Amino acid sequence: MKSRMQPRHYLSEAVFERERDRIFRRLWLFAGLKTMVAEHNDFITREVAGVPVVIQNFRGELRAFENVCLHRSMRLQTAPAGRRPLVCGYHGWSYAVDGSASHIPLHDELYRFPAAERDAMRLRQFALRAVGNLLFVNLDPDPLPITDQFDQAFIDLMESSSSMYDTEVMTTTWHTRFNWKLGYENLRDGNHPRFVHPQSITKNVVFVPLMDEALHAEVTPELDPSLDRTARREILRRFSYGGAEGSFKNVVRYDWQQYVERWGETDAYFNWLAYPNLHIASSDGGFSFTIEHHVPVAPDRTDLEIYWMTARKRQPYSFSGTVLLSLMHGSKLVVGEDVQVMEEVQRGLHADAPTPRQGDYEGLNKRVERWYVDLIDGDHEI
Repeated sequence: MKSRMQPRHYLSEAVFERERDRIFRRLWLFAGLKTMVAEHNDFITREVAGVPVVIQNFRGELRAFENVCLHRSMRLQTAPAGRRPLVCGYHGWSYAVDGSASHIPLHDELYRFPAAERDAMRLRQFALRAVGNLLFVNLDPDPLPITDQFDQAFIDLMESSSSMYDTEVMTTTWHTRFNWKLGYENLRDGNHPRFVHPQSITKNVVFVPLMDEALHAEVTPELDPSLDRTARREILRRFSYGGAEGSFKNVVRYDWQQYVERWGETDAYFNWLAYPNLHIASSDGGFSFTIEHHVPVAPDRTDLEIYWMTARKRQPYSFSGTVLLSLMHGSKLVVGEDVQVMEEVQRGLHADAPTPRQGDYEGLNKRVERWYVDLIDGDHEI
């Protein structure tokens, strides 16, 4: 069966802008870790679908605002993360928990805004939701309920596992040359590890491709045009899932694992995929976690932000930083193998490139494609 995805879906600026408008400015998106904004005036900054966003702690209340001063459009917080009040460095305007301009230096001498105008000044606020230790933001003024995007069982699973994350986190960003969708087509492909990762992950993990006859059978040439928004959101919920996806050939234990509170008791390789662009993995059965966040930058560019942390410490131990460094180096090899393949796929794309062929085991990718093409090329909304 031929894929529904055409080269333009990975190459076109117009398609990329429609994705921003119809997907990334409508859905709940991963925005960071709650532990990174645990104290008063802690903040993290993001760029979500081209919109600068700051998540700030106001004496225990977390709020998400557009990270742009109302005076001259200076970014309020300029670092990726830190601890400082929500104050503009250009002219000293500061903002309160409700987004109001709480202090404008020299207001009466220089600005002299009418009282009604000043009272109406508010930073644009975005919906923010904590799921365990994971923060999700939604730019839509009328955001869909998060349970319309993720089913409750998946939310519970993310909450349970992420609540076990330790507060010590290591992060990095890969600036890659591939379209963001390639990353998730690859992650939903249980057949690729044996060919792409024979010298790394598959030395000790066995992945079995999903062969779901019901999933394959339901993939029809087009979505039923009579499907209403409720039905389309039901399809959307199926794109996010998690659980044990790989079994170990040999269970390996490390000394550091005695110092952390393991999540669960299953010796398996765990994956969580949260549509559209969040991937979480535990490669050692709940002792440590890796977050991969694919941030679309352009049709052929994706920033791959990666976080590493162990499960929550039972007690401090002196070599915890070395453990995180070893986790980073271990995943660097696997991520590098995937990035190399996806960049090669991107390089092979051009306007007249052949349409890919898909096998029965790729039913989930077919389902996502059908929904995506209907959304991006049609006139439907999420």
